[in-house]
Amino acid sequence: MKIKVVKGVLFSCLMSLIIGCNTKKAESVAVVIDKEQIKKEIQARENEFATGYNSGELKDISYYADDATTFFQNRAPLVGNDSIVAFLISDLASNSNKISFTTNEVFVSSDGEQVVEVGYYSVADSTNTAINTGNYMSLFVRKDGKYVCLRDMSASDMPLE
Repeated sequence: MKIKVVKGVLFSCLMSLIIGCNTKKAESVAVVIDKEQIKKEIQARENEFATGYNSGELKDISYYADDATTFFQNRAPLVGNDSIVAFLISDLASNSNKISFTTNEVFVSSDGEQVVEVGYYSVADSTNTAINTGNYMSLFVRKDGKYVCLRDMSASDMPLE
């Protein structure tokens, strides 16, 4: 009788140990990333930005995140949406240039919350003559369901004068 009790206790302990050590793997929810749709969203953000810039209506720009940093050529980085918009408004005061952007590639994080965009830009004067062209990279993050630019930088492909 003692042996049956000991075997029962040992069996119970062994089963408890097996059940306790058998950690259930967390079910992972697969996030479906539609890279082409995200590329269209990013291009739409670029078009919205260009339309605002080209019309001179930059006061309500929502392209940049509040804590964005942009690296314009030949100047110190501009930090914060307000600083960036103030620079763009002052830039518009001294020219009537038109800008356009083309999204070439997007690299999307596995959860779709971050996107690195590689694109091409063109700046034309009032006669539609290109005065600056080049390439850029932007890091977008999703905030409140919408992608906003957190970091960006560009490089002109025009020859130095």
